[in-house]
Amino acid sequence: MSRRQNIFANDEFFHVYNRGVDKRIIFTDEHDIQRFFQSMVEFNTIDPIGSIYENSFRQLGGRTPKLTEKLVNIITYCLNPNHFHLILEQLVDGGISEFMKRVGGGFTGYFNNKYERSGALFQGKFKSVHIDSNEYLLHVSAYVNLNDRVHQLGGPTPKLVKSWSSWEEYMDPKIKGICKKEIILGQFEAINEYKKFALSSLKSIQSRKEELKDIRNFLLE
Repeated sequence: MSRRQNIFANDEFFHVYNRGVDKRIIFTDEHDIQRFFQSMVEFNTIDPIGSIYENSFRQLGGRTPKLTEKLVNIITYCLNPNHFHLILEQLVDGGISEFMKRVGGGFTGYFNNKYERSGALFQGKFKSVHIDSNEYLLHVSAYVNLNDRVHQLGGPTPKLVKSWSSWEEYMDPKIKGICKKEIILGQFEAINEYKKFALSSLKSIQSRKEELKDIRNFLLE
């Protein structure tokens, strides 16, 4: 499978990812990562909201956000210090492209303003891989959910903000979260069965990553 941009089709799944330009850190503290997470929630609507800043004033004014049609379903995510991974299902024509334009552009504006910089934050346009089978979807879900472990970022580090992923959302049914996780979990008898599958899948990916060209294409190390 190619790293070139896909023609996104509705009701299809795509692994979407990108990293900071020159491999730079894009999440320098907890607030940065919270802001990106907030962007994924608020920009996921067919109705334009302007900016998160503008949207916050509408909510403070007592206006309840309308329940509108979403651009994408978020299946899994992992936000690492210098890159991110998402699995997205496109729901409307142009949904993935519009979603990523809003999230990437909004976060770049926020980041540049906060850190008094200018120019591109991400390494070109986001990359994508079409997930063309259910088996592949399951394995990529494990890879994304546990991506911080791939890069050994699971524990506290002195210089890097801790990664955020949808793994806890998958493991704890009490967490509502933002993911359409039943697409994955509905294929297993219990959450623990998916946990066993995901850990086994990740172990296989890590042991074979040097020989699997398609996996190397999105490791982003």
